[in-house]
Parts: sequence; structure tokens; C-alpha cells
Amino acid sequence: MSTPILVLNCGSSSVKYQVIDAESEAVLGSGLVEKIGLPDSELTHKTPEGEHELNQEIPDHSEALRVVVKAFEKFGPPLGEVVAVGHRVVHGGRRFLKTTLIDDEVVAGIEAIAGLAPLHNPAGVAGIKAAQAALPGVPHVAIFDTAFFTTLPAEASTYAIDKEIAEKYQIRKYGFHGTSHSYVSKKVASFLGRDASSLKQIVCHLGNGASISAIDGGVAVDTSMGLTPLAGLVMGTRSGDVDPGIFAYLQRAAGMDATAVDDLLNKHSGVAGLSGGSSDMRDLQAKVDAGNDPDATLTYDVYIRRIVGYIGNYIAILGGVDVLTFTAGVGENDEKVRADVARRLEPLGFVIDDERNIPKVRQPLVISANGSPVTILVVPTNEELAMAREVEDILGDKLDGLPSAEDVQAEGMAA
Repeated sequence: MSTPILVLNCGSSSVKYQVIDAESEAVLGSGLVEKIGLPDSELTHKTPEGEHELNQEIPDHSEALRVVVKAFEKFGPPLGEVVAVGHRVVHGGRRFLKTTLIDDEVVAGIEAIAGLAPLHNPAGVAGIKAAQAALPGVPHVAIFDTAFFTTLPAEASTYAIDKEIAEKYQIRKYGFHGTSHSYVSKKVASFLGRDASSLKQIVCHLGNGASISAIDGGVAVDTSMGLTPLAGLVMGTRSGDVDPGIFAYLQRAAGMDATAVDDLLNKHSGVAGLSGGSSDMRDLQAKVDAGNDPDATLTYDVYIRRIVGYIGNYIAILGGVDVLTFTAGVGENDEKVRADVARRLEPLGFVIDDERNIPKVRQPLVISANGSPVTILVVPTNEELAMAREVEDILGDKLDGLPSAEDVQAEGMAA
């Protein structure tokens, strides 16, 4: 029996979605709404039968969900067959430590901690409310990006600042991309035929946003992102780690207030800011390969060094490592990044096989050489499938017996 679950990932200016059959884990339909709030908004909707595009102004997330519903009505699969909806919520704060069934109190709680993720949590709430209006009566579930990292020990999650201020304003390391790190680390254990409890893993989620995690026995013990997704690795437009004194310095020297510095570090830094060009790693590498752009070369070297530094740190934290895994857009598609990271780490037991290290990996793949002390993998992430599994886990045996959105609507009309 098919049990379709709709999973929604509402970003600050986008909505990514899939309908996944909980039984077969087949994708029945998927799509992406981009550039919400801009005149050139667009939707791409995919089914097994083909791909469909729509270009029109989509002013907000409520309208985006209405457009998505219309796409399902026109191109399928029937959205009325959906039995549950899973929502990605970026920040759970200290309140939401695991996947949670959504009610009015949960929505209010997510809104209350919006200050911890001002670009993402309000968008997530807007998506929840719009989806509840479109699919009333079926259960809606919140999957928190921070949940996987609630296991961090206090020595990893605590910042060395005044403890009363930290407590009052919930300042600590939370970590992000948790759904991806959780999915990939479990996939690694399954792929290698090992129990996760026996593995010391380092997972590199390298995309436009990037993070790295240390996972000991299936449990996250450290991660590069912190209170916000700004900390850690060099990213597309985000700086990653900088001296926090930069805020006071730029206020004194350049007259920039905290908002301006925050905007600088989040939107005009990283690969784009340092290279003076695109945030796309492919564009950066084209400049590096051309050999006449010292800014591009420096940017790439800084990018690689930061990854290598975190891996070295986590080897020490873990007391050794069994597996290093690359995932996400850059991690799955860029063989040069993987090779350059591994070569810098070769004295520590990371030996890559150039022939195995092919571009654009679509299935789990070992790219380390035979006899390498550390196994190096590429494992494509699948956050949507991980979300669907979370929904299935929280609803348990009730999932098979749940009425679809269409059934709920019919019952309401009959009443």
C-alpha cells in the first residue's frame, strides 16, 4: 500500500519539496521554487513522466505553496493522497531536541526562537502554516536541523563567555546540516557493512553552505557551525571562522554597525568575497586553472586549508578516525577538492586513489587506495529521504492507517 509523505524544505527565498512513498522510498514527485519575493520567481516540478517549469512573480511563501499545490493538481502525483507532511526547520534552539509533531504550541515555539535563525525560521513557519491550510487534517511534523547535534558534550557546545549572558540568550554551539550528517553517517555504516557504534567518522558536507562533523559511534561529538550557520568552513558567500573582534574593529575603523558587518560576513565573504567573483566553486576552479588570477588561487588555498585544519582537529578530538566522507554539491561533484584535501592529509593516513576519484558521484563510492589506513568515501546526501524516514519513525505503526488529505477533506464535507 502506498503511503505518500510530502517533505518541505523552506529556505529564506526558496521551497524545495518531494513526495516520497514511505513503503518503497520512491520519489513520486519533486520540485523547487526559487527567487521567492523577486520578479523572476520560478518553479520546476518533476514527476517520473517529465519536468515542467513555471515563471511568475511569487511574492511570499504562502503564494509559493499555493503554486506548488497547483503544480501537483496539474501534473501529479495527486497531493490528496498524502498522509503526512514533514517540514525542515533550521533552528530548534534548546527547546526542540528531536523531531516533533506540530501543533499550535510548537509553531509558537518555533516563532519564539526566530531570532536565532532570522533568515530561515520565519520561512519555515510560513511554510508550515501554508501547508496546514493546503493539507488540513493530516499530521505535520517538524524535523530540526539542529537535532542531530544535541548530543555534543558541554565542552564542545559551550562558548567561553559570561555564563549568565549565555544562559539568558541561549548562546551555545548548535550546529546545522544535521539531517544530512545523520543520513550520511548512517549510510556510511550500512555501505561498509559495519555497525555505526564501531566507527569514528568525519563527514564533510561541502556545498554553498558547508560544515564538517565528528561522529563517534554514531553520536555527534563536534561540528564546525555554531550558534548560527556562519561559523566554521569557508563557504560560498559566508566567511566561516573569523576573529570576533572584527565587529568592534570595523565599527571603529569603517563606521560599520553590527548589521553591516553581519551582512558582510554572511553575504559578501567566503569564496565570492575573497576571490572578487562568483560563489560557485566551478567558476573559481576555472580561474585557478587559467593560472592568471592570484586572488582565485589564494581563495582556493584558503578554502582547502580550512577543511584540512578541521579534519586534523577532529582526528585529535576523536582519538583517530576510520572514515572520511565527502557529501553535498561540492563534496559529491568536485574530485579536485577531494584530492587536494586528501593529499594534504596523506601523512596522517589518507591515501586517495586517483582512478577511483571520479567526478559527479551518484552512489556511495570508496575513493581511497587499497591499504589506506583511513577509508575515504563519497556518499551522496538525501535530506528529503531522511526527513521522510523521520516522519515515518515518529508516526510509527499509525502511518499505514492514516487517512489521506483527500479522505480528511471528504469526511469534513460529509459532516
